[in-house]
Amino acid sequence: MSYLAIKLTLAVFATFGLYSVLYRETRFYRFFEHIYLGLAAGYTLVATWKDTLYTEWWIKMLGKTDVSADGVATVASNGFWIYSILAPIGLMGYMVFSKKHNWMSKIPIGIILGIWSGQQLEVWWNTYGPQIYSSALPVIPTTWSFVPAQPVAGELYASQALTNAIFIFTLISAFSYFLFSFELKGKFLTGLNTMGRWMLMIGFGAIFGSTVMARFALVIDRMSYIWNEWLQGAILGGS
Repeated sequence: MSYLAIKLTLAVFATFGLYSVLYRETRFYRFFEHIYLGLAAGYTLVATWKDTLYTEWWIKMLGKTDVSADGVATVASNGFWIYSILAPIGLMGYMVFSKKHNWMSKIPIGIILGIWSGQQLEVWWNTYGPQIYSSALPVIPTTWSFVPAQPVAGELYASQALTNAIFIFTLISAFSYFLFSFELKGKFLTGLNTMGRWMLMIGFGAIFGSTVMARFALVIDRMSYIWNEWLQGAILGGS
């Protein structure tokens, strides 16, 4: 058996070992789980250095010349030596393993949480701001014809207006489900609240379905690997 066949066979054993948890958690599963976690930890260390520390800290601190993937040389700067104070601050995080000095680990954690909290305000607005803008859609058409093959800029066709009206109704009904401050009375408000519940259930169902399909995509990919690359390619020799 060739080296490639041995490597592919070990990968197949690892695949079956990880999926054996569907039966129950055994030593066979834990063995491959520990291997996977060890490889993931090692990969994370290398990726952290190459993709973050080296490019965003080391090069900028020393002002070294870096060569990108396409072979273009770029000079970061003349050297920001102030970045060197980040090293001891970051190393303080490992003091969590010391019973005497574990209080020092709270310093980088506090700095990270403070910076992260401030950034999340901008991230929140950049994520949900465009959604808020896009929810204010016109519902009165400027023309009652349907969308032609070449739409005219600035024209709101009847089909587009109907789509916008359905979207706004879905948005308002979904929001009405979260009105807990007062009791909803009347057929209109209770009906809108019920419709919002149905809309949320449909949305959560679609999310759950996409999650299940993503899991199936992983299984199909592994089964394709076992059948095409291992069985037909390495074992049967492509026959």
